[in-house]
Amino acid sequence: MLIVQKYGGSSLQGADRIRSVAERVLTARHDGHDVVVVCSAMGDTSDELIDLAQTVSSNRPAREMDMLLTSGERVSNALVAMAVHNLGGTARSLSGAQAGIYTDGRHGAARIVEVSPTRVREVLDQGAVPFVSGFQGIFAESGDLTTLGRGGSDVTAVALAAALSADLCEIYTDVDGVFTADPRLVACARLLDAVSTAEMLEMAAAGAKVLMPRCAAYAYRHDVAIHVRSSFTGRPGTLVSNAVEVGSMEGSCVTGVAHTRAVAQITVSGASLDPMATSELFDVLAQSGITVDMVQRSGPPTGHGVAFIVPGPDGPRALELLKRQCEKSGHGQVRCDSGMSQVSLVGVGIGSERADVVARLCRTLAEDGIGIGPVAASELRVSALCPADRLDDAVRALHRAFGLDGATVTLVDEGAGR
Repeated sequence: MLIVQKYGGSSLQGADRIRSVAERVLTARHDGHDVVVVCSAMGDTSDELIDLAQTVSSNRPAREMDMLLTSGERVSNALVAMAVHNLGGTARSLSGAQAGIYTDGRHGAARIVEVSPTRVREVLDQGAVPFVSGFQGIFAESGDLTTLGRGGSDVTAVALAAALSADLCEIYTDVDGVFTADPRLVACARLLDAVSTAEMLEMAAAGAKVLMPRCAAYAYRHDVAIHVRSSFTGRPGTLVSNAVEVGSMEGSCVTGVAHTRAVAQITVSGASLDPMATSELFDVLAQSGITVDMVQRSGPPTGHGVAFIVPGPDGPRALELLKRQCEKSGHGQVRCDSGMSQVSLVGVGIGSERADVVARLCRTLAEDGIGIGPVAASELRVSALCPADRLDDAVRALHRAFGLDGATVTLVDEGAGR
């Protein structure tokens, strides 16, 4: 069995954690498995490097930032490889470029275009464990190193698993797996034994932090099975796979409640905002890497307009980009409203019971005195906007109302990270 294991920064915080990871890797080897390991940078390394860069320069070229930030993963991979050697194993650390991770040329937010893991296979054939630096690759046309952006190490692991036709991709984090809600927020959230990749993709897009949306999307497209586990315990974790039979928890069409703490609602209005002008607005956002959700378009008799949400930190940038576009094209006025959060219900059973789910969501929040903004529904998800200062109450109320509360309190092992 070929397994790709990925360890996050919290799993590598300090020498003791590094030795623990090395022991876990060798245990898998002793069980007869071939193992490829992807490591993130240790703890807060990336944040510390960014802070250092800010102290030495107010103008930081994206290429140089990538050169700087890719060092963190190379350090952690080399250290864990050394720990494996110290325990009697054999390992080889490789940069993303050496492992054959080819990307486009967008520094800081590169996308993988090809994975050619020749050297990874050579290390495996030699009976050693390849350690691959996550979060990075190389742009073939220039030979420059690139970084994959937030969640890039998870994407590296899934991409390698797909290219190597691995049997499983294990992603180790500081929680036991995928829960019905964030266990740090909902103490009685339940651990899911298994969840379909489609549901996981929706949960990630709606704010669940255990897997990033890009990682879940890559796994969905390339049919990679992911096992989400904690590196701090020996608990079984959650299997995320296309092969998981689509079915929600007993007694509820909802599998989980996800949330995004800070979102900004963008509204563009104007009598001449036709479909072509609308497409130009979204082109501008796409080219700038700004994601959108809950898109709602209006027409006569209220006048043409479009409203949607973007991640809170992207709100000011989206506002400026769209203002320039509207001034250029002569279409509409733009407004950005912040101070809101998004709460979402996710589950494969939602599609057939959409009206009931929306009604229960609105009723539950109204009974708790929580105001709601726009509501959007799809086959797998129902999302609503609510005031940011009532988000925690909204998540807990919906988790309880849809029968997701467990009988016991979930204990969370706190990992490192800012």
